[in-house]
Amino acid sequence: MKFVIVFVALFALAFAAPADVEVVESRSVVEPESYDFAVKTSDGTSKQESGSIVNPGAEDEHISARGSYSFVADDGVTYTVTYVADENGFQPQGAHLPVAPEA
Repeated sequence: MKFVIVFVALFALAFAAPADVEVVESRSVVEPESYDFAVKTSDGTSKQESGSIVNPGAEDEHISARGSYSFVADDGVTYTVTYVADENGFQPQGAHLPVAPEA
């Protein structure tokens, strides 16, 4: 059930766009223990993600996801963020994001 709730929430975010923006490409594959989707809109925004349940049925069951999203900012530059979201939290990377110093 957690899988369905997370997937619906992520899919809703992908479609949360202003009314004058149209979806120009969309695909999704939903399996019992995994999913994969991609969405592109007419304003240059795109998102793709795939995920799966790790350790199904175990006490430490969780979803592990990998993906990326891109958008055109007000300055006209396209920004892209790639990420992993797993038992270690949300881990984004992008050329425009700050990086913590090495410990």
